[in-house]
Amino acid sequence: MLKGLTRAGIGQVGSIEQLVIAAAAHGFEAVDAGGQELEEWIAAKGIEAVRLFLQEKSIQIGSIGLSVQWRNTEEEFLSGLSRLAKDAEVAAAVGCTACCTYILPSTDQNAAYFTMLATRRLRTCAQILAPYGIRLGLEFVGPHHLRTQWKNPFIWGLQETLDWIDAINERNVGLLFDSYHWHTNGLGVKDILRLNTTQIVQVHINDAPNVPVSEVLDNDRLFPGEGIIDLSGFLMSLKKIGYTGVVSQEILTPRPLEQSSVQLLQRSQDAFRKVYSSAGLE
Repeated sequence: MLKGLTRAGIGQVGSIEQLVIAAAAHGFEAVDAGGQELEEWIAAKGIEAVRLFLQEKSIQIGSIGLSVQWRNTEEEFLSGLSRLAKDAEVAAAVGCTACCTYILPSTDQNAAYFTMLATRRLRTCAQILAPYGIRLGLEFVGPHHLRTQWKNPFIWGLQETLDWIDAINERNVGLLFDSYHWHTNGLGVKDILRLNTTQIVQVHINDAPNVPVSEVLDNDRLFPGEGIIDLSGFLMSLKKIGYTGVVSQEILTPRPLEQSSVQLLQRSQDAFRKVYSSAGLE
């Protein structure tokens, strides 16, 4: 499983090129990026130079974010589809095969109507991504406080998300599987072992403080190995089902961390080494 970084939890590292340099220097193998920043990088340096740079640094682009506003009005959704197509084009040009988004567990909209709209919209996004060889990863969000943040409950569990993926009915749609949401749903290793590796597009890893699961806040995450989540079981179970893709750190905090980006990157490197070693992965 490839060690990856998002920008969450590593401070201000600068441009995508600087992020790649920093990731490589700290033993990582992948970074997540935005489609537009990839486009700008390619426009500035040229596609062959970007590919060569990534190859020299032994870094993959793990995923891009889904830029389309699929949760809002139809006009906003439709206006973003051309951007999505461009994102897919540049991502594919650098070998990226994943595009991910999150599902909030409640909504101010009528939940049944929103389900209908969102299913159609995400199916359209998947259809745009497919010709570029890119999969769409959907991330269920588990923290209890978000389940009542908006008026109507929506989707926050693993099985419900898998059922929704079946309803979207596009072969390139799967899970963005996050250890934090696995924990806040009270899931265990047996739930991972029931999965097929083809159902997982990408994995996020982080840790949670020692508080009741119902009190865990979405933006109060710890670095891997600093909390109480069974990350050894999480990683070993993913290995058992044959997952070999990117495992990206995502540390959301209530306020910016005070350490420098170099210190945070070293903290991240140490955290991955700790949990990968405990899972027998290195």
